[in-house]
Amino acid sequence: MNAHQIDYTVYGDDMQAVEITLDNGETVIAEAGAMNWMEEGISYEARMGDGSRPDESLLNKLFNAGKRLISGESLFLTHFTNQAASRKRVTFASPYPGKIIPVDLIKNGGELLCQKDAFLCAALGVQLDIAFTKRFGAGLFGGEGFILERLSGNGLVFLHACGTVIERKLQNETLFIDTGCIVAFSPGLDYDIQVAGNLRSVLFGGEGIFLATLRGTGTVLLQTLPFSRLADRIIRQAPSLMGKGKEEGSILGGIGRFIDGR
Repeated sequence: MNAHQIDYTVYGDDMQAVEITLDNGETVIAEAGAMNWMEEGISYEARMGDGSRPDESLLNKLFNAGKRLISGESLFLTHFTNQAASRKRVTFASPYPGKIIPVDLIKNGGELLCQKDAFLCAALGVQLDIAFTKRFGAGLFGGEGFILERLSGNGLVFLHACGTVIERKLQNETLFIDTGCIVAFSPGLDYDIQVAGNLRSVLFGGEGIFLATLRGTGTVLLQTLPFSRLADRIIRQAPSLMGKGKEEGSILGGIGRFIDGR
């Protein structure tokens, strides 16, 4: 199925939203809950499957929906279709600060592997599937588990990532990456995990025990602030934010709490 040819505009800097413009009859698919607002004339419906195979049987739809559950995604995708005679717009945003990355699958060999929660929305006709990591170590310690999300077809997809997104093009080379910093990469790249340095580096280096490795020729999208790292920092500061623990600058923090009556 040829994907619908949608137009788009990305707004914002660190809290971005993407506005999709649909002609009559065009459809965009999105993760449940990703829509922010839409114009009158656009209808939406939650469906099992991405709609890229119109003649797919109910059994196959159930099977593919089950695979999405295994990958940690929602059972349903929401299909937004312009039913009006004129062009209409619908807007989506990511659930955390970062960037929205438009990717033309045609320019990326028709396929892309991405972390499980990176998909935001795509033109109807793009196929969503799962891919299993080839090595036990990569699946067990790679941060993304054994399952990645495979996006394939000939349309536009929109990914979201935390922090700033950097594109690296590898030419028969190897890149060592913090396991949470990978957003997406070309399927031709070899993905694996290795121990990060010697025992002292592992224990005191602060970079974690394992690093991801990507080898070969292809494209990788990297995020500067993995959401897991941001969440961990927030959790560590939660007692201070609730007034129940030490604040940064403990002496001044104590004086401040005394003045505030805490």
